[in-house]
Amino acid sequence: MTTPIEAQAKIAELSKLINHHNNLYYQEDRTEITDFEFDKLLEELIQLEKQFPEYLEPDSPSQRVGGTITKEFETAEHEYRMLSLGNTYSEEELIAFDERVAKGLGHRNYEYFCELKFDGVAISLVYEKGRLVRAVTRGDGTRGDVVTENIKTIRNIPLHVKGKDMPDKFEVRGEIFLPRKEFDKINQERDSQGEPLLANPRNAASGTVKMQDSSVVAKRRLNCYFYQLLSDELAVNQHDEAIRLLEKWGFNVSPTYTKCSGIKEVLGYIESWKEKRFELPLDTDGVVLKINDNDQREELGFTAKIPRWAIAYKYKAESAESQLLSITYQVGRTGAITPVANLSPVHLAGTTVKRASLHNANEIERLGLHEGDTVFVEKGGEIIPKITGVNLYKRKTGALPIKYIDHCPECSTPLERKEGEAKHFCPNYVSCPPQILGRIEHFVHKRAMDIDSLGTERIRTLIDQGYISNPADIYELENIRDQLLGLEMSQDQYEKTDDGILYISLTKAFFALTEGLSLTAIQKFCDSQIETPLTEVLNNFQTFIRNSHKKVAQNVATILKLQEALHQSNLPQMEDYLPVSVVLSLLTGNRITLDKLIEAARHQGTVHAILLKLDLSLNSEQEERIKKLKANTFQEGVISNMIEGINASKNQPFEKVLFALGIRNIGENTAQILAKHFKNIDNLKSADAEALLAVNGVGDTLVSSIQDYFSKNENLSIISRLKEKGLHFEIHEAEKILQSNTLEGKKILASGKLNHFKRDEIIDFIEANGGQYLKAVSKSLDFIIEGEDMGPSKKEKAEKLGIKMISEEEFLSMMSKTDLI
Repeated sequence: MTTPIEAQAKIAELSKLINHHNNLYYQEDRTEITDFEFDKLLEELIQLEKQFPEYLEPDSPSQRVGGTITKEFETAEHEYRMLSLGNTYSEEELIAFDERVAKGLGHRNYEYFCELKFDGVAISLVYEKGRLVRAVTRGDGTRGDVVTENIKTIRNIPLHVKGKDMPDKFEVRGEIFLPRKEFDKINQERDSQGEPLLANPRNAASGTVKMQDSSVVAKRRLNCYFYQLLSDELAVNQHDEAIRLLEKWGFNVSPTYTKCSGIKEVLGYIESWKEKRFELPLDTDGVVLKINDNDQREELGFTAKIPRWAIAYKYKAESAESQLLSITYQVGRTGAITPVANLSPVHLAGTTVKRASLHNANEIERLGLHEGDTVFVEKGGEIIPKITGVNLYKRKTGALPIKYIDHCPECSTPLERKEGEAKHFCPNYVSCPPQILGRIEHFVHKRAMDIDSLGTERIRTLIDQGYISNPADIYELENIRDQLLGLEMSQDQYEKTDDGILYISLTKAFFALTEGLSLTAIQKFCDSQIETPLTEVLNNFQTFIRNSHKKVAQNVATILKLQEALHQSNLPQMEDYLPVSVVLSLLTGNRITLDKLIEAARHQGTVHAILLKLDLSLNSEQEERIKKLKANTFQEGVISNMIEGINASKNQPFEKVLFALGIRNIGENTAQILAKHFKNIDNLKSADAEALLAVNGVGDTLVSSIQDYFSKNENLSIISRLKEKGLHFEIHEAEKILQSNTLEGKKILASGKLNHFKRDEIIDFIEANGGQYLKAVSKSLDFIIEGEDMGPSKKEKAEKLGIKMISEEEFLSMMSKTDLI
């Protein structure tokens, strides 16, 4: 039994430790523990604070997890207007701005404060007596939305600030952003769940800040850089001094700032960050320069919309020329086809670009792409490079226009394109491999069935070899474990052309074709050639062989044969990859024609699968060389680990199983709501539209998705097989022991901030005393517990309906009469 003194010490220790790990993650971009270990620390803290609420501090890390639901955001007026900045795109315009500053002040005795302009969402935070009291978006510059509860979940925003000579009231402004790695992680999860991908980190950050559920905001791991301190009581007059105060008080300030004594130094700063900015964890679109002295700012003043003492310089989106080598068509989990351009390597925006998204058939037609075109590639604010145009002067005579595919590159099914939609789709939902892969990846996901021993490559292997085609097949693997031994796991070494011909990475091809050279040495060579066209790489590899002094004559002769075979094959060129069929023809001593090998390689996912299809008898030397070409294979330990994870997943509760089924538009939260409401899968399946719409949060789109899913016999068959394997398709609720029946028959809603209960706690308390908690204002309510800052629209509706409203104190007083509080 933990004593109060022990609890207080442990809470302090946990808070310090969690704050340390938060600081590492958000300030230093590194970690010492896993997400799971961090969550466990947080859970322990929350449990202790619930048990000993007297030790819960307002700035405890536990207050970052969110939970507040906001239906409508109130607005608030900014005490100091949040102005936009003027933009400039050239040195000449910057010099002209500097001339205006010098003219306005009548001298050149001034300094500039320079910092990178981050692509995020502007926010204003108001602190009183060191505590965060309000967070407001920019809005129109005069008024913005109050998003305090959401902002409190951002772990590097101080909830309580302590510092010497701190004003009683001050305002801090900053830029909220979503780091690129968090953006990529969110998109990976959305893709695995069949949800549309977020366009870019800036839009994602903006949308997150305005989410209605702060607990969802907490999971997004937003970050913030602060750039301004405002207060009527501030004792400093230089901007850089104010920034140093922010740093001293624990605010996260970007380390990219500097002070410049003149416009030449400013231009040098801009040039120094032109390439270096791509190493930062977030997107930047320029540089902001401001007069450092506040009195000089006041003297320069403002135009109607912008300050005369500051301006933003925008970097131009970088563009380069590259040759279109081929187009690969990728099939997503939902069957959507995305064309990707394979390009000759070009250095752009800090990275080597070899591929660019072409989005859809409309984009290819708009660009007027022809085979082998020289194209302009740009990498601006978006993550993925894009082709912006064609250099028509370099188009080859007789080049044919790119013709969009009409059959799925994975399963050969004729593609469909719905009226009004830009993308083509493969309708073969049941047996198209990438669609199967996506659905099963979603099914085994940590937040669904949590089978972490079934990673993407293992799933893809099992699909390619025909062992699984739907989630129910996973639970049959235990019966065929002997057949799994030795299966090749198809890793990232493979790629496919638009018509499904298999290619393999240069590294693996070189390793299999040569003797005496280590895989590590070949990998290092290939890494050094990342910006070199394929034809030159093949020539350079011969030089690499000669310098290695390992079976030079034999290995060089093999690479020369490879070059000749590639030329004769007339197959499309793909940077970093070679056609598997050409490599196999050399490894098997041309025992089978190249045409037959190409055909065998069409629509196969691995070397192993091609050899099974050909049923070739190979000698031991050929088998050893081809083994070097293959990926890793399933071994006994891997198989045992997989089966153990599959069996453990049978304990997942109904809401997790429902989410895992991958019904379109049913996310984690919706699955929980539906499971709790309908209790089992049969009730959900038989529910009509009216019954579904009666559930809070269910709309017409979701009704359509649910009815469509249960109308398909293959889905019903999968559910039936999963039931037979012991998965939970009904909710198992522990019998609730009522504390009293004081609230029996009462329908109650709590709105606004309560001082004695968190949101989940008030719901549990009402239900434990026999009442029913409703989530929306309706005539059926007996009364509303009115907390602080109750939403005005909700209050107005309650008053119109004549619903009784009582304060939290009145509610506590009412309940205390029964000795329950």
